Amino acid sequence: ALVQPDWHARFSAIWRRYRYTIYTDACPNLFVQPFCWHYYQAPLDESLIQAALKPLLGKHHLAAFHRSNSGRSHSWVNVQAAECYRNGPFIHIEIQANGFLYGMVRLLVGMLVQVGIGKLTPEQFTDIWVNQQRDKVKYASPAKGLCLLRVGYPECPFPPEIWYDTQPKFILPQLTG
Repeated sequence: ALVQPDWHARFSAIWRRYRYTIYTDACPNLFVQPFCWHYYQAPLDESLIQAALKPLLGKHHLAAFHRSNSGRSHSWVNVQAAECYRNGPFIHIEIQANGFLYGMVRLLVGMLVQVGIGKLTPEQFTDIWVNQQRDKVKYASPAKGLCLLRVGYPECPFPPEIWYDTQPKFILPQLTG
């Protein structure tokens, strides 16, 4: 075995980082369509979304972003990083935390879009989760924009030659002319 017998991919992790991608161009793009939410109905202000994300940093009770089907016994989450940035027609929202509630990122992004279009202020967004007003969380983003980026472990369980190997597994023959 390459890892310790008691190691578990999910339960040994100390943090996870997710990225949610929103495609904002009015013209559909079939190449990115399966991997992002195509939201073009109103312009999104990523600076408003970033302002709404800032208070999330730290340990908070995020029951407002907790779906009912969760088997988790509590809704405390330590958010270590939260950022929003634009890359051309794409808006990326990245969140890193010690754990996530069931449906949390999709519910967060759904409400952050309301902030980005000006229907909610960053302060109203913060008030919703601080006061655990689950009934005011009415929007969830589609699943197709969500991507698990990285998972952190106390010690890397894999040998460096496996974990850091970025070389191709095949070599093309050299062409001579």
